[in-house]
Amino acid sequence: MRHDKKAEIKKRSVHDKVVSAYMKDTIHTREFSINDYDAAVELWKRVEGLEIAEGDDKKSVARFLSRNPGLSRIATDGSAIVGVSLCGHDGRRGHIYHLAVDPRYQGTGLGKRLVQECFSGLRDAGIQRAIILVADDNARGREFWRHCDWEELSGAVAMGKDVGGFAANDEARMTNDEAAT
Repeated sequence: MRHDKKAEIKKRSVHDKVVSAYMKDTIHTREFSINDYDAAVELWKRVEGLEIAEGDDKKSVARFLSRNPGLSRIATDGSAIVGVSLCGHDGRRGHIYHLAVDPRYQGTGLGKRLVQECFSGLRDAGIQRAIILVADDNARGREFWRHCDWEELSGAVAMGKDVGGFAANDEARMTNDEAAT
């Protein structure tokens, strides 16, 4: 029991130091560069509830960044990347992907800061609304977004399909479905 209490005190002490560093402005944010990719992937792997999937390879992220200049953000503490957010838009809606904050820095307001910076860029681009996807089993992520005043979209279901999987029989099926409507 005593060991658990010491571990908890040590954990709190590390968290307090991180919060203190944040409050002293030792954490800086800047545009996400493709040179940050490897460190960002390592951070994504450490954050509970974040899934790295197709389209998250370096070439795809480089293409995303070039289509959405200045919108994605990185947070650093010294030379260490401690936060990352991919942000872009399709001309109508903004999208935030893979918001991640190093577990030692969670609860400091860093995630909100990255989102606010993404929103600033989206506003400058004339975008009025943003959308995120949060996995059903990511309770902590859902709580974060709710705490930031995001609303779940009732009546909407996220759907997806690999573009490379679009075959001739898919086209025929779609043509038949359209004829039925």
